[in-house]
Amino acid sequence: MSQIQLILPDGTTKSVDFGITGLEIAQGIAQGLARRALAVKLNDDILDLNAPLTEGGDFRIITPSNEDPDALYVLRHSCAHLLAEAVCDLFPGTRLAYGPPIEDGFYYDLATPKPISDDDFAAIEKRMKEIIKEDRPFTRYEADAEEGLKRTEGDKYKKDNAERALERGDTVLSFYATGKVGENWEDLCAGPHVPSTGHLKAFKILSVAGAYWHGDQKSDQLTRIYGTCFADKKGLKAHLNFLEEAKKRDHRRLAKDLDLFHIEDHSPGQIFWHPKGAFLYNALRSHVRKVISARGYQEVITPELVEKTLWEKSGHWEKYQDMMFTSKSEGKEMAVKPMNCPCHVEIFNQGLKSWRDLPLRMAEFGKCHRNELAGTMHGLMRVRGFVQDDAHIFCTEEQIADEVKEFCQLVKDIYADFGFEISVVKFATRPEVRVGSDEIWDKAEEALREATAAAGVETELNPGEGAFYGPKLEFVLKDCLGRDWQCGTIQVDFSMPELLGATYVGQDNQRHHPVMLHRAVLGSIERFLGILIEQYAGDFPLWLAPVQARLIPVSEKFVEYAEKVAQEFRNHGIRVEIDDSNEKVGYKIRQGEHAKIPYLLVVGEKELQSSTVSVRKRHEGDLGIQNLEEFVKKLTFINKP
Repeated sequence: MSQIQLILPDGTTKSVDFGITGLEIAQGIAQGLARRALAVKLNDDILDLNAPLTEGGDFRIITPSNEDPDALYVLRHSCAHLLAEAVCDLFPGTRLAYGPPIEDGFYYDLATPKPISDDDFAAIEKRMKEIIKEDRPFTRYEADAEEGLKRTEGDKYKKDNAERALERGDTVLSFYATGKVGENWEDLCAGPHVPSTGHLKAFKILSVAGAYWHGDQKSDQLTRIYGTCFADKKGLKAHLNFLEEAKKRDHRRLAKDLDLFHIEDHSPGQIFWHPKGAFLYNALRSHVRKVISARGYQEVITPELVEKTLWEKSGHWEKYQDMMFTSKSEGKEMAVKPMNCPCHVEIFNQGLKSWRDLPLRMAEFGKCHRNELAGTMHGLMRVRGFVQDDAHIFCTEEQIADEVKEFCQLVKDIYADFGFEISVVKFATRPEVRVGSDEIWDKAEEALREATAAAGVETELNPGEGAFYGPKLEFVLKDCLGRDWQCGTIQVDFSMPELLGATYVGQDNQRHHPVMLHRAVLGSIERFLGILIEQYAGDFPLWLAPVQARLIPVSEKFVEYAEKVAQEFRNHGIRVEIDDSNEKVGYKIRQGEHAKIPYLLVVGEKELQSSTVSVRKRHEGDLGIQNLEEFVKKLTFINKP
């Protein structure tokens, strides 16, 4: 029998029979390993434990581990099947659409004969546990095209999935039964799966939502049930605790509690900023404006509604039209800008530019709109109307490295002001849909690669995720819950300046196209504020708090003194308000703490007579009576990032 060579995790090579299974290899090492094994990984592919191995390469046996993404992938994929079977048992007539593992769990899209709600979760989980207790094997069955299509007959969604698989070039269709093929529940699926249902003991159904078949709003609406699965109950418990903490920090809930913003059904993806939220919005913009102004950026303002012809020239109309809102005026087709870059080129093109004018750093807090699908929008994190802290640097090829290096430091500095660190920088290369020749893309990617090396920045490759006009660096920050957020970006673009006729006169007295660096630190103010609200759980540092101090007069008699004190704070730039309600002092203090106000200042007869305030600091409690003038000076001194 022919042999194949497997390279084990420790680097040693093992010669095995062609067609041997991962289970047989595990049994040859130890029976305990065979019992724990979930699947195997051969090169980049995860395979069923019973799959015959027909080629050599890097090989490892996957065992349960919450630290192993491959183990979690198999567990969650299998648990999605378990969920679907339970729903089919409880709701006869259910049709199956799609059930993949995702980053933190899995979901299954189904068409159910009646609506499913949170109230059904207990029954679904009970049925899933019964199937787990039966410890039925996941049995793979392969069929040719004719037989496979016959097995999906009558199931609209599975038949569609099968036809799409055959169109992609698959010659066989695979099915998985939880038990015996032809007797127990089965699903069209490419796999892989755990050996049996008994391996799926740490799971939880989390939520239910609506979804569209293939994400098409014009297609059937389905029920999407989300769940998660871990290698053990400890991992599951830790994740559920994480979800509970994330729920407490949800920016949408905090926005309501703290009166920051709201979203109306008649304006999906558009934010109604309340006074306190508007302060946060403006404070964030002002801080970035101050920092970039000191680094040589010039601010511009460009139109939001621009004629179609500009978007055709820039390439947006061909590559990005589906995301654009359009309108007509006096027979001309117009589009609301989804990004600012073409308009900035229009400003650059006004007047003759020389090499001495470069680099030219042009910034704009530009309002943009993108036609995001209704099902993808989420509070501030994904909206239709947003403001980018956008800028475009027009420079020579020789200046790319210095500008990228400077921007990397800028991102690091601004993130640090808000308590964040960069966790990873991703290098995103050319996407399938793009403008410009391969030669231009080769040049742009190499220029960005060299600039990144010169800046001393280590990157992680993110293939195919560049902008349609150029490769980019994506700056990812990590929040207090360990979640990654991609915010900042810088992109190298050789195409758009040429498409829009941007030129400068070089030292050789010839005209040249500048390189255009698209860059943003926050990404969008809305999304970054959503991240900040959750990072601080609404408990903002003093300089960022919409209300920095609240005065609490012990009775109506001392409201006049509270107003005098408030004006003194306002004269020094401290944001203050007065609670002059008829409630008791203890209640007012509790309300101030619930509103997460940094300082609560109680004033009564003693404070009036001595020109003082009684200070309570959030998280520290009673700080005693303090001289008004000295306390104002103290807050003024510490009121900065």
